[in-house]
Amino acid sequence: MQAVILAAGMGKRLGEYTRDNTKCMVRVNGVRLIDRVLTQLSRLKLDRVIIVVGYKGEALKACIGHRYDNKLHIEFVNNPIYDKTNNIYSLSLVKDCLCEDDTLLLESDLIFEDSLLRQILANPYPNLALVAKWETWMDGTVVRLDQDRNIINFISKKAFNYADADLYYKTVNIYKFSKEFSRHKYVPFLTAYCEAVGNNEYYEQVLRIITFLDKSDIKALPIADEKWYEIDDVADLDCASSIFKDSVGQVQDYARRAGGYWRFPSILDFSLPTHPYFPPERMMEEMRANYNVLLRNYPSRVHVNCVLGGKCFVIRSQYVVVGCGLPQMIDSLLRHIEGKVGIIVPNMASYGKQIPENRLIPYQAKGKDFKYGVDELMAFYKDKGISLLILSSPDQVSGQTIALQDVLRLYEWCENRHIRLVVDETLVDLAVDLTTDTLLRDRLLENRKMLIVLRDIAESHGVPGLRLAMMATSDEDIVALMRQDAEMWPINSFAEFYMQIFNKYDFLYSRAREQFQKTREHLIDLLSTVSWLRVIPGEANFLLCEVKDLYTSAGVVSQLLQEYSILVRDCSSDLSGQGRQYIRIAVRSLADDERLISALLHFHP
Repeated sequence: MQAVILAAGMGKRLGEYTRDNTKCMVRVNGVRLIDRVLTQLSRLKLDRVIIVVGYKGEALKACIGHRYDNKLHIEFVNNPIYDKTNNIYSLSLVKDCLCEDDTLLLESDLIFEDSLLRQILANPYPNLALVAKWETWMDGTVVRLDQDRNIINFISKKAFNYADADLYYKTVNIYKFSKEFSRHKYVPFLTAYCEAVGNNEYYEQVLRIITFLDKSDIKALPIADEKWYEIDDVADLDCASSIFKDSVGQVQDYARRAGGYWRFPSILDFSLPTHPYFPPERMMEEMRANYNVLLRNYPSRVHVNCVLGGKCFVIRSQYVVVGCGLPQMIDSLLRHIEGKVGIIVPNMASYGKQIPENRLIPYQAKGKDFKYGVDELMAFYKDKGISLLILSSPDQVSGQTIALQDVLRLYEWCENRHIRLVVDETLVDLAVDLTTDTLLRDRLLENRKMLIVLRDIAESHGVPGLRLAMMATSDEDIVALMRQDAEMWPINSFAEFYMQIFNKYDFLYSRAREQFQKTREHLIDLLSTVSWLRVIPGEANFLLCEVKDLYTSAGVVSQLLQEYSILVRDCSSDLSGQGRQYIRIAVRSLADDERLISALLHFHP
């Protein structure tokens, strides 16, 4: 058995990383791709490794040097016209070698787990292509298989049909060819193809032609959850670095991303809460049906969007400001309202990090499980001279909810002291008591100019990708100032259209709330079977849990991610001061919740 590595390409899409290096000399977490793959190959019983070089070929040879002399017999073949040809020509340069021995064929821009090589070598079938179920992050060669895992077609980019995406597999670009297959099929077709079509093509085109034969002899070996990545550009390099970090680094990296996890389809995200049962499929169908129109048209100005926001919540549009996410709206508020700001801590909401330290006067919740009441707030802030008090109900830590009558009582206290009360009720629709009222009522807003209500619509409605939020107040001056700012960050057309059609589906939103309540209660019951977790009572789309016994929150988060590809949030640093360990678990679908519990029950400290 021998290995052939194609490493002649220029890797232009990697920009500065390949200005003075070949693509396979790029480092992922400190290790060059070529060193990683040569180390993996050195663990196999190979007679030789042939590396086809071209761009910066001498630099690559010097990089490899003699470091592998006692492990591998390495030969180099040069592609002198790498800038005018593609990988079909690089492979044609070693076609005689293919006929001499069974071959592992690899491309040099791959990073993968050791187990992939073991799988393809251990499989008795002589001619194999490693493949993975197609995902949206993948680019390159796509194939279709029959029920016997024969490759029946290589799908060109032109022929790619998203309606058939569930049937597609992406080649991992690791192949095994027997010398008989190379002699009698692949190399003859390769030679003919290069003569007929030219050298600026991909070697998979030859495989595509072979699949049209009655007996192609090429089978696929689908991989399962093994990690791999093809690095073509800087975004690929960034993702690959995250996937192949050590356990601590990987947890930190995913936490830093705080979203965008669709790039990592194997990850089941319990760290970022949303609504698992809304929007309904029919609503998403309507969004999809209007995709082309929305993508190619500008959104309306702020006035129209405020009308739509008022329509969604059946309040006067003159009270409303709609914007692109709560952080920007909070930032606008802080620019227009001077003075000290009171906030309850611990708090994981984004606005807790936006307030300048010299303006911040935090109230530390000292009750069991971070509970507090409005009487404690009034007693603490009576002599602090704040001009703004921010309250989340339900809060962003434990999901504690302040009763509506208590919020109104706190407002009266604030108004008498000329303090503006900002209430973030993003999660109020997910409270245990479905009859819990909202402050988004004309009768509650109209005579309370010192009251400002916030809603992160994107989170509470299960559409976080829209980055859609709103503010409501009867203070016309604040509304005017905020709308001026909103002109600088208008919402996009998709968010505007969502508000346009929401009321057609609001009855389904009520059903989704009821379904969510049942799922949360079911998740609480499941978590109660995990002896080393204590669920803290709350009313939100997540559950805060204390980690007990021999476990630590960091250990739990790391083990879930490394062994089960499940991401939860470590909250111990956010909730420092009580000397305890906490994780936050989002409420997802019943199937996802069951997968989480199965993982937790198999834990070991």
